[in-house]
Amino acid sequence: MIILISCTNIKNVTFEADTHNQAGIAHGGGIAPLLKLLDSRNGTLQHNGAFALYGLVDNEDNVADFIRVGGVQKLLDGDFILQPTRDCVAKMLKRLEEKIQGRVLRRLLYLMLNADKIIQRRVSLALAHLCSPNDQKTIFVDNNGIELLLELLESVHSKLRGYACAALCKLAEKTSSLSSVDAGPSSPISQVYLGEQYVNNPTLSDITFLIEGKRFYAHRICLLASSDAFRAMFDGGYREKDAKDINIPNISWETFELMMRYIYTGSVEISSRVAHDLLKAADQYLLDGLKRLCEYTIAQDITADNVELMYDLSEAFNAVSLRNACILFVLEHFHKLDPEPWYGSLVHRILPEIRNCFVKRLTA
Repeated sequence: MIILISCTNIKNVTFEADTHNQAGIAHGGGIAPLLKLLDSRNGTLQHNGAFALYGLVDNEDNVADFIRVGGVQKLLDGDFILQPTRDCVAKMLKRLEEKIQGRVLRRLLYLMLNADKIIQRRVSLALAHLCSPNDQKTIFVDNNGIELLLELLESVHSKLRGYACAALCKLAEKTSSLSSVDAGPSSPISQVYLGEQYVNNPTLSDITFLIEGKRFYAHRICLLASSDAFRAMFDGGYREKDAKDINIPNISWETFELMMRYIYTGSVEISSRVAHDLLKAADQYLLDGLKRLCEYTIAQDITADNVELMYDLSEAFNAVSLRNACILFVLEHFHKLDPEPWYGSLVHRILPEIRNCFVKRLTA
């Protein structure tokens, strides 16, 4: 049987010319030997193997077999010596993307649900990299592909954990809203603001806050329009309802002024130095727009040294965008974080939120 093991003249063979020959090579076990050539340290053998595989995957009958034996991961992992080989691999991945639809996708979904566990995982990893965004919900929610990836996150094998992180990052890349915190918060909800000139201005002021022993002048109408917290304060049964001066403990003048500036103008410049305290204030006074601005600022400072603390911060104040940013950081920086003794316990702790994060975005 000719499966071109020697590969001396592989690149002279026109696989595209005979689809029956392609299928015969694949079903005869010819894909695995060709994949082994990609591990060669001989650039010519690598290129010949890649060229042969490129021809094979053009036949959609071979795509499921190629993925079943781990072909996609081999392409993604490969250390290819020659630039023409790297170009060939890139084109092959693109060709595979184009094939993941219709009959091919149905076959892969069948394998993902019914094959041995190792094949199920290979299929889910491959589909994360290759599937259309339009098929993500079908694959990863309706057919539980996300669960296979999450299982791999807690594998005892570092390589498999890395594969899962890369696959989830690819899904996040295709689902752009998942990483919306990186693009900055959306514009504030349209409403009328009194304007900068009325911030801490006694003109027409009908309420005064006492911050660190100093008076801050404000206007009830502006506060009532800003959040449910202030509406409850002034319209509810709280003692502040009829008070002229309201003492605000446990908040600095700088933080309070920034919060009020946002209420009066709809925007504010936030430095990383005050972002944590301002996030706490925004959460307390139910200022969602300000909260998103704080989350965006804080997310820019996530590092390997503080990601666990940042995640805890997001949990303390139900800061969803910051939580998502921490999750993506943990996945994207796997190779740097995995050797850390605390990384495994962190992943185990946040696994339910990783699931919720992806399921919510894939079903949006």
